Formats: sequence, structure tokens, C-alpha cells
Amino acid sequence: MEGFTTTTTKASAQPLENADVLIASVETFIFDCDGVIWKGDKLIDGVPETLDMLRSKGKRLVFVTNNSTKSRKQYGKKFETLGLSVSEEEIFASSFAAAAYLKSINFPKDKKVYVIGEDGILKELELAGFQYLGGPEDGEKKIELKPGFLMEHDKDVGAVVVGFDRYFNYYKVQYGTLCIRENPGCLFIATNRDAVTHLTDAQEWAGGGSMVGAICGSTQREPHVVGKPSTFMMDYLAVKFGILKSQICMVGDRLDTDILFGQNGGCKTLLVLSGVTTLSMLQSPNNSIQPDFYTNKISDFLASKAATV
Repeated sequence: MEGFTTTTTKASAQPLENADVLIASVETFIFDCDGVIWKGDKLIDGVPETLDMLRSKGKRLVFVTNNSTKSRKQYGKKFETLGLSVSEEEIFASSFAAAAYLKSINFPKDKKVYVIGEDGILKELELAGFQYLGGPEDGEKKIELKPGFLMEHDKDVGAVVVGFDRYFNYYKVQYGTLCIRENPGCLFIATNRDAVTHLTDAQEWAGGGSMVGAICGSTQREPHVVGKPSTFMMDYLAVKFGILKSQICMVGDRLDTDILFGQNGGCKTLLVLSGVTTLSMLQSPNNSIQPDFYTNKISDFLASKAATV
């Protein structure tokens, strides 16, 4: 039957049977947020106790999310509202990654950024000192097509940043498309390409990938992705904190973003089944992304601790 198995670059994921061994081998845990820490606005059971236990063992905790609707400061408030003590320095959202990427390439301060996305991206661009236009206010704008109508756009736009956008409309598609296609050297940056997101804990909703896909379709260009699974945020974190990637464990609920992010960055990976990915999806012959370990939820870290007391 061997001829019928799929070829993967990694062995099949192992159930996490001895959390203490993994914890001891890791200096820094990077956690995805939605589906790992919370679902929508509801905290997943056992999260506060788990984070407290890891901190008590001297582990560095970092929270990385592909959701660009909030800035790091706004995410800090969400953690606080849920009763979690997390500092802004420990939070890395893809909204921040977009601004950090522009800084890393010395994006000219006299150029502007057109934003298809929400407030989080605008706040991070502002903090980084970049000029921007677009965002939620363009959600109100409509195009009235009539003979000979030509839509104007700002020739000083040097980058279009696309993230999750609940105010997405045709005006934004056309404006972003004109900038990318007609402004020489204009960059096309995506915060992420997630297919789905958890706006509520009741169902999955279309993710930022749907907005990015629309701009890919109209421009026939592929974006530079700064969120997971791109290694940009991992490289940034490794430099900022002086972390060896072999001593990092990426914990997430998505194979194609979180686990791939960890693997691309050369880290250990742990899949939790509390979010998007189910056990049947993980074990499907069609899935080639295999984490090092999998478990039901991050509070399973506590079970091993209890067993050793």
C-alpha cells in the first residue's frame, strides 16, 4: 500500500503526550490569537492559567495575529478586556507588520500609502510616520458610471496595502488597481491571505484573502505578504528579541498560515484543534503540512504539569 501514500517533507504530526518536554526545550512561545487564545470575543477555556504557568517558568510569550483590523494598542485593550495581562511589546499584528515592512525598505516619506483595510493599518502607518489615504472612509464612496467617466487617483501613492476590510467596495478596488497599474514602482502589499476569519464564534466568515484576491484579479499582480506564513514577522521578532529560531515554538490553529509560518521560520510547531483545523483535516491524505505536535487546546499544557505534581 506504500505506493498510495502521499509524499510529505515532514513525518506525520504526533499527539502532544509530554508537554513538559516541549516546554523545557523552548525559550519563546509564539501564539496565534483567534482560535488559540479566543474565538470572536470569547476566551478559550484554560488560557489565563496556561499563560501564567508558562510565564512562571520564565518563558517569553509573543502573540502574532494576521488580523489587521486593530493596531497593537487596540489589541492590548482586547487582551485587557478578556482579563489577560499582555503588553503592547508582546503583540505583533499584521497591521504593524505592514508599517514595519515599509520602514525596513526605507519607503520614501514623501510617498503615500493607499489602504484597503480598517483602522488598525491606519494607526500603525501614522505611528510609523507614513502618509496614507483610503481606509474605512472610502467605504462610503460610490462610482457613478456615465459615458466618458474617468476616475482620478493620487499619483503620489507608492504602495497599496490590502487587509481585511468590512467596508470593501468597488470604489476601493478601482482606486487600488489604478495606483498599482499606473503609478511607476507602486508596491502591492497584503497583510495576509487568510481565506476565513472568526468575526463571531458562531461561524466562519470570509477573510482578508477575499479582498487581496480581488486586487490580484484586477491588477494581474501578486502581493508581497507581510503576515503569516511569510517569514517577515518571524525574522523581525528574532532580531528584536535576539531569539534563536530553534528555541521558538509556534502555536496555532491553521495549517496554511500558523504552522507554515513556524516551519518557514525554522521553529518547532504545535497545532491546536480549538480553531479552524480539525483532526480529520490534519490527517487528510490531501494535507501536506504536518506540525511537530498537535493537541486539543493550549490548556493541555497544564495536564502534564498536574500529572507531575
